[in-house]
Amino acid sequence: MGEAVMTTRRQADGATVVELRGSLDAAGVEGVRAALLDTLHRDRPRLMIVDLTFVTFMDSVGIGMLVAGHDAARDVGAGFVLRNPSEFVFRQLRITGLTGLFGLPSAPGPRNYRL
Repeated sequence: MGEAVMTTRRQADGATVVELRGSLDAAGVEGVRAALLDTLHRDRPRLMIVDLTFVTFMDSVGIGMLVAGHDAARDVGAGFVLRNPSEFVFRQLRITGLTGLFGLPSAPGPRNYRL
C-alpha cells in the first residue's frame, strides 16, 4: 500500500515515544521494523510508547512488527504499549487477541480505543 514512517522522541521520564505514520503492511514495514528494534536495543528506554494515531492501514505483517517490538522490549527490560489506534487498527488487534499484550482495553467503549 505504501511506505510507513517512524519518528521518535525521548521524554524526560526516560520513555521513548515512537510515532508511526502510513500503512503497516508488507510493502512498507521492513525499514520501520528495523528502526524500531534498533531504537530499543540502542536506547534501552524504560518504556516504549508506540503512537498509532496516523496509521491508516495494518495487516498481519504490521501486527508481526508490533509483536516483534514487544518481544524486543521485554528482552531489554522495557515496557511496550500502544496508544491512539484507529478503530480499524484496534479491531485488527482485538480480532487477533493482542489488545491486552499492548496495554489496550479488550473491548472498545464509546471512543475508549483512543488512549
